[in-house]
Amino acid sequence: MRLTLSAAALAASLAQTHAQYLVNELSFGYGVRIAPEGTYSIPNFALQGRPNIPELLSNKVILTPPAPGNQRGAVWAEKTMHHQSWITDVEFRANGPERAGGNMNIWLVKDGAHAVGSDSVYTVGRFEGLVLVVDQHGGSGGMIRGFLNDGTTDYKSNHNVDNLAFGHCTFPYRNLGRPSQIKMRHTETKFSVEVDSHICFESDKIRLPAGYNFGITAASADNPDSFEVFKLVVLTEDSHNQNQGATDPNAYAKAQDVGNQQPPPAQQQQQRMTFGKSGQVSDDPYDNAIPDAPAEKIIDSKAQFADLHNRLQSVNHHLSTIFRSINAYASIGEQRHEEVSVMVGEIKGLMSKLDKIDTIENRMRDMEREMRSLRNELSSKLRESENSIKYHVSDKHESLADHVKVHAAPGHTKLILVIIGSQVLLVSGYIYYKRMKSMPKKYL
Repeated sequence: MRLTLSAAALAASLAQTHAQYLVNELSFGYGVRIAPEGTYSIPNFALQGRPNIPELLSNKVILTPPAPGNQRGAVWAEKTMHHQSWITDVEFRANGPERAGGNMNIWLVKDGAHAVGSDSVYTVGRFEGLVLVVDQHGGSGGMIRGFLNDGTTDYKSNHNVDNLAFGHCTFPYRNLGRPSQIKMRHTETKFSVEVDSHICFESDKIRLPAGYNFGITAASADNPDSFEVFKLVVLTEDSHNQNQGATDPNAYAKAQDVGNQQPPPAQQQQQRMTFGKSGQVSDDPYDNAIPDAPAEKIIDSKAQFADLHNRLQSVNHHLSTIFRSINAYASIGEQRHEEVSVMVGEIKGLMSKLDKIDTIENRMRDMEREMRSLRNELSSKLRESENSIKYHVSDKHESLADHVKVHAAPGHTKLILVIIGSQVLLVSGYIYYKRMKSMPKKYL
């Protein structure tokens, strides 16, 4: 009965196991170096930029540098995608000052190098395919959004590009001190986007046709963010298409080891990428090194030694990763300490200026006292002037009245005599006129 149950469990686990094959011609960053030593190009990829070409290092591509701003960079796959079921894994890092800006775009579009170039979703014209945009949309701490276009919408002339997104989620990605991961999954039934092993959004209504190109573009603002891409890896479950180089299911997994010791090609083609407890590729980076095995399978000392050797080697790899992470965090801590020290120095400089506030307050009090004394003096002067004017006016009025009394006539006799005399003269003149008129006229 136990044998039957064990066989059933083994059959169920094998039924859930899916082989994932690395698409070499659409991937970079899964080995020791991105570009072969002594070269400045990524095999099967093309670099574009305005005004400068992105900087290519041994383990990353710097699409936009920390300085200067207003830079654009892009990396495009020269071959197209011919599989319907695939997984795309992108690791990147964004660093910059507190108020810096920029965006990164992950494309799967038709003829991307010519149709998109180094543009972003806000400056591109018409394109056919999918784009994921990573930026600080709406003043958020970070957001990832998905856009689709069938070639009919001109994004550059559209004034409401943000309203065209079909999915989004918050994604704090800046100044983390570690690479961030974005994973896209496309099957015949569903399309999903994962951020740092968490579902961002998904849809069962999206079907992307074959024949599109993968690419990553980035743009920085005046105060720039620096976008660094560490890897772009495309996996598929379809191993029948030989033109895509999907015949090496272990290349991606083996390349992630610290030792980077590649097995022979024949062994790579025979093995499958079946890690974790369920036989599938695990999202946990610390769970996919050695597959779990029941103890009854280790029946001799050789197998026991091999299992112990593999597990000790895995522990060594994990410890090396931890030490590297601690070293990276230490350097980041030192950088943050320097930044905080500079900020504290600036704050101290500003605090020294606050000592002058007491002097300013004393001067303001002195000015207030002077203004009050000046107001009192003006009020007293105005009152004195008013009293002086009243005194002089009243004095002149009294003297004028006395003067009129002295020089004026004592009565109205002269006036009455003048009036009566004038009346008498008028009457006499009138009588004389009548007499002269009534006399007969003399003619010559």
